[in-house]
Amino acid sequence: MSFAVAVLFGVFGATAATHLKSGGFISDDAESARVDELIADNFDGAAPNFVLLVSSEAGADDPATKATGAGLADALKSRSDVQGVQSYWTAPPPLASALRSTDGKSALVVAYLEGDETQVQQIAGELEEQFAGASDGVTVRQGGIAAIYRDVTEQTTRDLALAEAVAVPLSMFVLILVFGSLVAAALPLAIGVFAILATLAILRLFTLFTDVSIYALNMTTAMGLALAIDYSLFIVSRFREEIGNGLDPTAATIRSVQTAGRTVLFSALTVALSMAVLSVFDLYFLKSFAYAGVAVVVAAAAASIVTLPAALVLLGTRVNALDLRVPLRRLFRRGAPAAGPQAPEDTGWYRMVRWVMRHAAPVAIVIIAVLLALGSPFLSVKFGYPDDRVLPTSATSRQVGDAMRTEFPQADPVASTTIVLDGYRGDTAAIGTYAAELSRVKGVPAVLSSAGIYVSGARFAPPPPGMANETGTYLSIATKLDPFSPAGDQQLQEIRAIQAPGPALYGGAAAANADSLQALAARLPLAAALIALTTFIVLFLFTGSVVLPIKALVLNTLSLAAAFGAMVWVFQEGHLSGLLGFTPVGYLVPTMPILMFCLAFGLSMDYEVFLLSRVREEWLATHDNTRAVAVGVARTGRIFTAAAVLMAIVLGALVTSKVSFMQLLGLGLTLTVLVDATIIRGLLAPALMRLLGKANWWAPEPLTRLHAKIGLTEGEDATPPRTLETAGRA
Repeated sequence: MSFAVAVLFGVFGATAATHLKSGGFISDDAESARVDELIADNFDGAAPNFVLLVSSEAGADDPATKATGAGLADALKSRSDVQGVQSYWTAPPPLASALRSTDGKSALVVAYLEGDETQVQQIAGELEEQFAGASDGVTVRQGGIAAIYRDVTEQTTRDLALAEAVAVPLSMFVLILVFGSLVAAALPLAIGVFAILATLAILRLFTLFTDVSIYALNMTTAMGLALAIDYSLFIVSRFREEIGNGLDPTAATIRSVQTAGRTVLFSALTVALSMAVLSVFDLYFLKSFAYAGVAVVVAAAAASIVTLPAALVLLGTRVNALDLRVPLRRLFRRGAPAAGPQAPEDTGWYRMVRWVMRHAAPVAIVIIAVLLALGSPFLSVKFGYPDDRVLPTSATSRQVGDAMRTEFPQADPVASTTIVLDGYRGDTAAIGTYAAELSRVKGVPAVLSSAGIYVSGARFAPPPPGMANETGTYLSIATKLDPFSPAGDQQLQEIRAIQAPGPALYGGAAAANADSLQALAARLPLAAALIALTTFIVLFLFTGSVVLPIKALVLNTLSLAAAFGAMVWVFQEGHLSGLLGFTPVGYLVPTMPILMFCLAFGLSMDYEVFLLSRVREEWLATHDNTRAVAVGVARTGRIFTAAAVLMAIVLGALVTSKVSFMQLLGLGLTLTVLVDATIIRGLLAPALMRLLGKANWWAPEPLTRLHAKIGLTEGEDATPPRTLETAGRA
């Protein structure tokens, strides 16, 4: 039945990628988005989003180059989905000079492509096939926002395929090392495939009602595989443990679901709630990760709790079949391991944790100090919108972007700020005075207005045509600065500070960047509060303690701080840029730390729940806090470390991406998972639990009574296990 359901999911979700959209970085309600609409509707798309760079060693004025450029402009004008076409060869003299490179070998054709972010990418793809390439010594390359988005989308799609090709065989190899048995190792991967197919079907369903970003596909596959492997790893491990304790397959499966399955349920709940918080942000890029995140968690948990137990009952003791360790032992003449499961007290994990708890205070102080030091670079974090520099230098739009920054200081349509005076009926003199003041702002080489072109406060040339009509007027402010940098934001503030002759709306790259940052900052406190509150509630229901949830929140904050500090050190400051192959720009893409925070917070709680489940089980049996912690880590340390390695492989595969913000996400999540599963859960958590002693399990009396009614904890109210011996007697 599960196979049939998987096939149905696969058929329905097969077309999910074709219905996903690109973009979603800016709210539709943002002022800069409103400016884009007004420019497109009222001024024939005068703010270009598409560029053709025409280059020739013979120069832009060579007859062959001129013929190519003029032909491109005419071809663009003939399309109904293209507006505002201008070129060096057809524009008035003042504008034409800005459309030629400083070395005279290149010139531009600029245009506005109509449609949303997905549609303009499709048009850009058509235009690239039609125009891009080299002929008769003239090279044509495309750039601009439309082409950048298209290249990013195509690059991430290729990167995803490569990441999967790397992650799946490596995961299988590690699973074989963990289980030995080829059959047991194959189960988590099978559950992962099921979870991915189910999530694709759910995403396809979402596309029927709302916009979903194509970037969510990366997380669908990565998280689906990682979580399914994690969850099934714990259940299969517990099943094998119960089989080793003498239970028959059915009883072992029931016991595994009662214990590890219940833990998986709570873990999935914490991860799903963390991902759902992304829906509070007014950007469909982040909302899409909420949809995909919740869907993939539900799919992975359902497959692990429903489908996997059925497979375990059918396999029974054959789950240990095809043990690859047997021929290896024969090859190296090693004897068979001791029969039966190893006692927790005989493991290295138990001895290490006992040592940690004997030196709890110094261990905790040193680790906390190190994590805070690693996180200190995050205090100097800067944020900015992504541009073509997130792509490798081999990408065409990146090459055009580099040329625009270095050879066209006054004509970069990506960098300019646009001011719209919607419905303006004032005189032209007031516009001229305003344009003159704007042109005096530091880093502004020229201002184009309906009163003329102004440079350094003086009128330099007559106005370009079409900058004013019955709907109002607009101004275009060129800049020498990176519009997404802190310097670009400061320049925008200075522009805003100049009194306009009428109600002004600000658009362009710097304004879009500011709008995006403002929208994210406005919802960030709510998102953080929701994650903290939901995590606290779930862990309280799981443990019956108010201390352990607070401790978990503190530990998560420390591990995330260290990861965020590393991300600033690597991606903002540019260390390791040569090794990873990206271009540092001095700031981080703002959506990535938010996405990383929600993802990492949920994944960190994943391991916290798995650890506390066995600690709680031992605590209920002995009420010895020190022993409970040591036994809990001894029973789960090997498993959640293996799970962390497997998840790190899947998430770390994103580091192979050629898009820098996907590299940031992959590396950040990988570091967080590894630090959390080793330093945090193996060292710091036991040290703090030893210092807290019995206070770990404290809760006010009213909450204790509440937990007794509605709380669920592993090891309580469990049906007595049925062994093979008792089954035979029955």
